[in-house]
Amino acid sequence: MRWTLKPAPNSEKVKALAKDLQVEPAIAKILCQRNIESFNDAKLFFRPSLEDIHDPFLMKDMDLAVERIDLAITNQENILVFGDYDVDGTTAVSLVASYLRTLTPNIATYIPDRYAEGYGVSYAGIDFAEDNDFSLIIALDCGIKAIEKVAYASEKKIDFIICDHHKPGAEIPNAVAVLNAKREDCFYPFDELCGCGVGFKLIQALGVSRKQNIEEFVPYLDLVATAIAADIVPMNGENRILAYYGLQVINQNPRNGIKALVHQVKKKVLTITDVVFIIAPRINAAGRMKHGNYAVELLTEMDFDSAVQFAADIEIFNADRKDLDKKITDEALIQIIDNEEEERYTSVVYQEDWHKGVIGIVASRLIEKYYRPTLVFTKSGDKLAASARSVKGFDVYNALQACSEFIEQFGGHKYAAGLTLLPENYTSFKNKFEEVVSKTIDKNLLTPEITIDTEIELSEITPKLLRILEQMAPFGPQNMKPVFQSNCVRDNGYGKQVGADKTHLKLNVFQGDNKQTFGAIGFNLGDKLEHVQNDFDIVYTLDENIWNGHKSIQLVLKDLK
Repeated sequence: MRWTLKPAPNSEKVKALAKDLQVEPAIAKILCQRNIESFNDAKLFFRPSLEDIHDPFLMKDMDLAVERIDLAITNQENILVFGDYDVDGTTAVSLVASYLRTLTPNIATYIPDRYAEGYGVSYAGIDFAEDNDFSLIIALDCGIKAIEKVAYASEKKIDFIICDHHKPGAEIPNAVAVLNAKREDCFYPFDELCGCGVGFKLIQALGVSRKQNIEEFVPYLDLVATAIAADIVPMNGENRILAYYGLQVINQNPRNGIKALVHQVKKKVLTITDVVFIIAPRINAAGRMKHGNYAVELLTEMDFDSAVQFAADIEIFNADRKDLDKKITDEALIQIIDNEEEERYTSVVYQEDWHKGVIGIVASRLIEKYYRPTLVFTKSGDKLAASARSVKGFDVYNALQACSEFIEQFGGHKYAAGLTLLPENYTSFKNKFEEVVSKTIDKNLLTPEITIDTEIELSEITPKLLRILEQMAPFGPQNMKPVFQSNCVRDNGYGKQVGADKTHLKLNVFQGDNKQTFGAIGFNLGDKLEHVQNDFDIVYTLDENIWNGHKSIQLVLKDLK
């Protein structure tokens, strides 16, 4: 691991903020690093308020979208709510459809089949709309590049409203309204909403003429928080407010579908990390293993017993997904080992029978092992489909753009993308991708980095420090859980490897003459036991540990040397 200490902020600002807030210098330093430099900034950060949610009509085309939906409701038109099969798409469809059903009964949902139709707006979906007399399609978490498909729908007298957050291309589809804060001609104050977040802005706007206030939309925020967590969008600005209130809904009064999922795992209070690792994979499993419709039915189900049944089915899909993901990862690792005779900057693997629903997860697993931009391909109809994942700091979307001569279709973000290509272009693409990455990547990025907020002495760790850190949640990109470094610590001599296969490390550490010890756990650091015989440096986050009713502060080690 590369340890990178964040640059120290202006010391006068840190001192002034520590005084204003009555907090330790370490907290003030972390806040200044996050551009929270005054009492007012801190108030906005620590006390997220619904009053700070932006006016939805600041988003370009929002007035057109609302006008068209109101017209459809007045004329009793059939509206099809269309969205992608991942967590962001299925939560967005569930949110918009459940709100629209409070206004009109003429609402149906459509999730494309991951295997038959692929990602995004599909011709099959438009044909379904035509066959079933839908005159308006609201596309969520997709559509920003669906130029031909929107034109195709137009020929059939079907209007489109697009709600997306992916990077637009040079041309915007000719839809009634295109809601996307990343449009160059859109000046909405926050451009990092997820797809479900854009859907939320749409229903918020629909509520304005109905004299609904923001509090009435809070029950929908369990879906928005789930999408924010799963889509790994920045946890600052409007996203932080939406996630903060959404987590409260998840923990206090979630919709039946989320309650049924949580019921399966029997955890009392969920953090944003729990949403990422407990709720999101189960919602995703429906689209990966069976069909995204299951997720929408679960999340819109009004009857709790029925929701429990959906959740039980999804639990089985998730167990199957785990088995497949392990099997394919093992097969992919063998391919990489077999090709290790030359030094490579990328991992690109392909097997025609790999399950398309888990190749994105497998790509992430391969990065855990080899830490380089990774593509996992499988056969999809008469083409090859791939999921791309990247390492921190490297834009895989731009790298794919540089290989576009060999690609049929691609889309996504800086760190995650999807693409299709013709089988005969696979080798040329693989070579070109390797060439592009090898020429453009900073070689340091091929070693995982731990970004450290600040160095502290163990004596600075107090219950008050932990209490303030906990108030900085929810954590995510741009607001990660603070990471500390402490130097020249020692173990009290009882350090040991723990876990069924001894892969984890359990220590009790102290520093200098201060004999106060802190329990420390290092997941997957069991092989570092030999390094703790003398003084060593540690990088860690802080957690509350509860054992036999006794609460203590625990260091969660990320690395040591």
